[in-house]
Amino acid sequence: MDNNEREDRLTEAMENDKDTERQQLAYAPDENEPARYSQQESPVPKHKKERKGWSIGIFGGLIGGIISAILVTCLFTYNLLPENETGNSQIESAESDSSPIVETLASEGAETSTNIQEVAQAVVGVSNLQQQSVWTESQEAGTGSGIIYKKEDGSAYVVTNQHVVEGAQEVEIILNDEERVPATVLGGDSLTDLAVLQVDGDKIDTVANLGTSENLQVGETVLAIGNPLGMEFANSVTKGIISGLNRSVSVDTDANGQADWITDVLQTDAAINPGNSGGALVNSEGEVIGINSMKIAQSSVEGIGFAIPVDTALPIIEQLEKEGEVTRPLIGISTASLNQVPAQYRNEINLPEDVEGGMVIANVQQGSPAADAGLQQFDVITKIDGEPITTILELRKYLYSETKIGDNVEIEYIRNGERQTASVQLKEMEQQEQQTQQAGQ
Repeated sequence: MDNNEREDRLTEAMENDKDTERQQLAYAPDENEPARYSQQESPVPKHKKERKGWSIGIFGGLIGGIISAILVTCLFTYNLLPENETGNSQIESAESDSSPIVETLASEGAETSTNIQEVAQAVVGVSNLQQQSVWTESQEAGTGSGIIYKKEDGSAYVVTNQHVVEGAQEVEIILNDEERVPATVLGGDSLTDLAVLQVDGDKIDTVANLGTSENLQVGETVLAIGNPLGMEFANSVTKGIISGLNRSVSVDTDANGQADWITDVLQTDAAINPGNSGGALVNSEGEVIGINSMKIAQSSVEGIGFAIPVDTALPIIEQLEKEGEVTRPLIGISTASLNQVPAQYRNEINLPEDVEGGMVIANVQQGSPAADAGLQQFDVITKIDGEPITTILELRKYLYSETKIGDNVEIEYIRNGERQTASVQLKEMEQQEQQTQQAGQ
């Protein structure tokens, strides 16, 4: 082999080494980067080039992975990822988000739908049937709502409003499947507007879960369940909040245009319409916390409805179920405010200058606690157990809410310009006597 042939082979070998090096440097950041070795440099052995190329590839891969991870993290952090068609990025974010708002909404939706569906089965229609004449059968005079609160010994018990069943010759409850079941009115109370019905329990499968109204807070979510405008819209559910607690509302129980009683109620903005009376006011846990009763019906007023707190209703319900009536302590007097005394009798009343109000005794019933205590006509009652009394509503409210039969109360009154006191022992009076003394005590 001559010298020219040796030089040609050496040149070819060097060119092959350069091609191999270019292939191994493909992992470099810039593919157009020039070769690191010139023809004047000594060639590197092939096995060393392969090891060096492999190391550079691994290192480059690690750097690229780290940069990609940092970039993706930044995009997620600053919400720069585009939303795909299915919205997967939002779903994943919601699932991983443990903020209280997401948990509360998700939990509330699941619990409310399940519990509300169950308690709705215990809210029934109540049909008031009245006979228009002796020649016709009883016809539906009105409908309301009721709550099945108990099933015992083959019977089921329903609480509704007294005004729903008032004047009825017959009463029926209407179940969720529209079947009608005859009901017996065990008792009703006009002051609290509550009535209790008894029905055959064979077809009753669900009883409402009664909660408590003690710890309610303004702003708490509630739902009203009932039959607005009749059974066409049976088991309607409206949503609102507790708008106010311990609201005192004057009611006219005998339709004479004058308030007979002050009732303590819950205020809600959940829609309550005619037919909702007697239905359930339910909290987010599906517990009945009130009995829907009334609303302010004025064209200029929206969202002011009232419900009887369940804690107030339960003792009345128990009395009506067992005794058919509510017994209250009455002292046996008829009264009038000072400005209602007829002019010809005003000279009978002599008051100290510092007395601005009180209740004038118009009549004392014979044999009553008031008569036994020595109270007389034209005595002016100013306090009971130290509590100022200026209206008949205040007197009733104190007696019915703060006392019970057998209690002794101290009445402060004025007779002939002098302050005196009398101890009155409260006694039970029959329902008929209570009704005839709606204007007095």
